Amino acid sequence: MKVEQQQVGTVDVFTPIGALVDQESESFSGLLLERVKLPNPRVVVAMREVPYLDSAAVEGLLAATEELADRATSLKLANVPQTCREILELTGVSGRFRFFQDVQDAVRSFL
Repeated sequence: MKVEQQQVGTVDVFTPIGALVDQESESFSGLLLERVKLPNPRVVVAMREVPYLDSAAVEGLLAATEELADRATSLKLANVPQTCREILELTGVSGRFRFFQDVQDAVRSFL
């Protein structure tokens, strides 16, 4: 799985490309957790290229959210496809995330 990473000001933007399933979800979750454990974490996950995510990916997003909550910040999700949004809603965890239409709005929310 490929993950594009970019820095927008002081915010890290991760863009996974492809379905977050099996080994890909574990790899992405590990990468995300590494970043949120560093000082001053400001993280946006741009999901426009993710057609589907499995339970391991949901757990990884939740683990990152919990780590960030301990630091009084939150994980921002941008460009979430309808299928992924429905998965988060059906699993009852969508309320734990902040959703944005695009990456720029998510990045600005840190100001």
